[in-house]
Amino acid sequence: MLPETLSSLITVLPMPVVIVGPNERVAEVNEAAIRLFGNDGRGMHYITAFRQPAILDAIEQTVRDGTVRQTRYLGTEGRRDTYWQVTVGAVPMQVGRGVVLSFEDMTAVEESSQIRRDFVANVSHELRTPLTALLGFVETLKGAARDDPEARTRFLGIMEKEAGRMARLVDDLLWLSRVEQEERMRPRDMVDLSAILDRVVAAITPVAEKAGVRLVVERPVALAETQAETQAGAMAGAMAATFPEIPGDGRQLQQVITNLIENAVKYGGNDKQVEIALSGPVEEPSLRSKGVRISVTDHGEGIAPHHIPRLTERFYRVDNHRSREMGGTGLGLAIVKHIVNRHRGRLRIDSELGKGSRFMVILPLE
Repeated sequence: MLPETLSSLITVLPMPVVIVGPNERVAEVNEAAIRLFGNDGRGMHYITAFRQPAILDAIEQTVRDGTVRQTRYLGTEGRRDTYWQVTVGAVPMQVGRGVVLSFEDMTAVEESSQIRRDFVANVSHELRTPLTALLGFVETLKGAARDDPEARTRFLGIMEKEAGRMARLVDDLLWLSRVEQEERMRPRDMVDLSAILDRVVAAITPVAEKAGVRLVVERPVALAETQAETQAGAMAGAMAATFPEIPGDGRQLQQVITNLIENAVKYGGNDKQVEIALSGPVEEPSLRSKGVRISVTDHGEGIAPHHIPRLTERFYRVDNHRSREMGGTGLGLAIVKHIVNRHRGRLRIDSELGKGSRFMVILPLE
């Protein structure tokens, strides 16, 4: 039988707590433990209740010598694996020694550690290929190709390409790091999304033309009319008044639009068209407030449905070889996702094989 104070104490603890009595059966559990295990468990033998060898060994040894121990318990929550640190300690009872088990949720810590391990492995893999190529060409230029001008020129061109790839990767890693650090800080400055779009389109147009891709910008009718009037000699200030400013980080939003348009130009196919549409403000159910939209649509090969949920993962590529040939780092859409999250917006991706893809960013007006 449990002391009344002990039984009352564990009921108010927020973490799962289980007490095993001297008879080796579960004597008491609190509500958090019931939620963790999915049942009450009182009266069950601890071997039946826990089943996992690490916990069973810890209970057996603590009953024997009274020493406090720590072990792990692996659980599930829906389709998600959960990780718990279990502290096992002895407690004196009226007729012998019992054991108290307290469970601390370490799932977030484990997931964070796994993300870091995956990140280091991915970065190492991404850097190893160009570094290996560079070292190989340097060795060749110092040896067999030293006096071969044609080979030297060709190798130097490849080395320049590989060095540029590493530079882009480092730049994207720095971008991603900055964005993640600022993700919890919502931007307060007011920015002109229409003007940002103009700057990005002006910068990318020469690259698109070289690839045979035509950029078509679609704007709200009122804004387009105002622009036409402005170009005909009307007051320039009228344009800014037509499309509302939104709270945002201008540099980061420029990066979002740049990444989406560059992807559409690279993967949308040569001699095709990319449409960039700016719309709003309208009531956005996903934001529960008014918002504006910017979408980028290409007419390339499209993306298979099973790839779409993973497109914003770091280093995830639909086609590894093609992405690397195009100079992609695998971080562009991860950067887009974090920037959109910082702005409390939404990213929508629609695609159909053979018909192209549309990437839409929805941003709150206030």
